[in-house]
Amino acid sequence: MHRDLTDLIVCPSCQHNLILEVDRETAGDIESGRLRCEGCVATYPIVRSVPRFVPGENYSSSFGFQWNRFRRTQLDSATGQPITRDRFFSQSGWRPSAMAAGWTLDLGCGAGRFAEVTLSTGTRLVAVDYSAAVDACRQNLGADPRLDVVQADVYQLPFRRQRFDFVYCFGVLQHTPDVHRSFAALVDQIAPGGQIAVDVYPQLALNALWPKYWLRPVTKRLSSERLFSLVSSLVDILWPASLALGRTPIVGRKLRYALPVVNYEGRLPLSPTQLKEWAVLDTFDMLAPAHDHPQSVATLGAWFDEARLTEVEVFRRGLVIGRGSRPRHGTAH
Repeated sequence: MHRDLTDLIVCPSCQHNLILEVDRETAGDIESGRLRCEGCVATYPIVRSVPRFVPGENYSSSFGFQWNRFRRTQLDSATGQPITRDRFFSQSGWRPSAMAAGWTLDLGCGAGRFAEVTLSTGTRLVAVDYSAAVDACRQNLGADPRLDVVQADVYQLPFRRQRFDFVYCFGVLQHTPDVHRSFAALVDQIAPGGQIAVDVYPQLALNALWPKYWLRPVTKRLSSERLFSLVSSLVDILWPASLALGRTPIVGRKLRYALPVVNYEGRLPLSPTQLKEWAVLDTFDMLAPAHDHPQSVATLGAWFDEARLTEVEVFRRGLVIGRGSRPRHGTAH
């Protein structure tokens, strides 16, 4: 944690100022200590350079497990391909040069997949996750002095309102208990003139036929370790069949959804080894979450309207994507 973050953070419970108490600091990085609230006297530890505002075990524990196990799998620096960079700028519509001078909030950072891309713009980034994935993110990207990683709850974010120039949440909103409330919490972080970009899984009639939706009621109850072992075996067994189905002319990409194994062959420029590693990771990601709440274009659009954001675009491009801005003057809720 860096000292300039103290100008931004407050107690998530009562919104009072936090007093920084340092135990260990190296080259401007506060590695251990605590943040003590001036109002309610709550204390929040700083452990391995990460301020911790939530308990270690919570509904997102499976994400902590997966991102610490697959810490570098989806980073562009590991794949050698601009997969995440292309997705980030395509979905957000932002220009790297515009982000350089501002503060950016990454909500649901995981192991830092999108954070790595964001940092390349020169922005000052605060990456937040509810799970122990913060440790993977910090390990991957912590050397960057423009990054702070924070473990916090989207419903009680420890930041002063309307301070971030850019706010994004990719691959996460549908996995929160109340997607609408989570979106509203993100809107509350946008500075006047700032911008937001989010995505959610699409709500489709065909979802009822997708194996993940009738397997998840069982698989989400398994321990992460047991489910990971099951998924690894499942991918080993079904991978040849998934590849064969996916290569069927015309209908292959649809047919492979009949199997509960994620397969990106033909969609992402990955090596055979990387494809299988991503298959294990994203099959686990598909079956483990405690929450999975897809949304329609109409619903997400209504939330943007309700927030009184401007320059709004909500559309379907595989995922349901929404982006907009807080007016520089006037009120957005």
